[in-house]
Amino acid sequence: MDHSGHGMTMDLPPFTLGRGLEWSADPFFLIACLAGLALYGWGVVRLVRRGDKWPVGRTVGFVIGVLSIMLVMCTQLNDYGMVMFSVHMVQHMVISMVSPILILLGAPITLALRALPTAGRGRKGPRELLLMFLHSHYMRIVTHPAFTIPLFIASLYGLYFTPLFDFLMGSKPGHIAMMVHFLAVGLVFFWPIMGVDPGPHRPGYLMRMLELFAGMPFHAFFGIALMMASEPMVETFKNPPASLGIEALSDQNAAGGIAWAFSEIPSVLVLVALLFQWYASDQRQARREDRAADRNGDKELEAYNAYLSSLHARGN
Repeated sequence: MDHSGHGMTMDLPPFTLGRGLEWSADPFFLIACLAGLALYGWGVVRLVRRGDKWPVGRTVGFVIGVLSIMLVMCTQLNDYGMVMFSVHMVQHMVISMVSPILILLGAPITLALRALPTAGRGRKGPRELLLMFLHSHYMRIVTHPAFTIPLFIASLYGLYFTPLFDFLMGSKPGHIAMMVHFLAVGLVFFWPIMGVDPGPHRPGYLMRMLELFAGMPFHAFFGIALMMASEPMVETFKNPPASLGIEALSDQNAAGGIAWAFSEIPSVLVLVALLFQWYASDQRQARREDRAADRNGDKELEAYNAYLSSLHARGN
């Protein structure tokens, strides 16, 4: 029997981690990931040659983020994910919740704005077009929590519990489109929360934490719904190939457990990143105030001392 999404036989041997990690590249994601790494590397090299610094941690975050996409889309995890709900859920959770966080920590937009040359007066080059896009009305809408949080939730319930999921899983382009959608939803959801790159919606740190925790419980509820179901809920995974040696309901329960567990992992990652950013912001503000005091000759202190002197003179 042909594999509907990849054009390979469905007679996969029973899943093991070793088999899942064997190389089996999806051409679309392989080319996209290599292009992303190449462009990011170009930007970093351009800054370094110019004498500017770029944090190593950002580069590491971006590279690991892109590699995490390749891990789930360019190995046999992608093949097993077409017939095993549990493996598919690993793909979904990584590409929508782990990869976006790591990529955003790499600040690719900031890098592009610093590395791309200006087009000159009256002209529009890639840098100017990127700035126009960032300040567009469209971006204000798609990065606002009133849009991102419902989209984040709908990508679970509106996809898996409707025939749309089975339709997309029925073809390779549909499967690619679904995975690109998961990645895009993760990026627009976490972008305002992470706050590394510039964007139209940039709330305070406390509001970012509230936005984060507004979306995460729905992932947990989704996972619990799958774990508590008494029958398979997704048509695509109702009849797994006999060669896998698995039962559909137990595999669905495992998928639910994975979705529930992954709702906690990104929360911790983002919370730690936000706390570090908050601390760094406070430190920068303190340094700015110190520099301002140095430039002003600490006029406030001088005024206070003069006030004390006047009181002392009056007392005498």
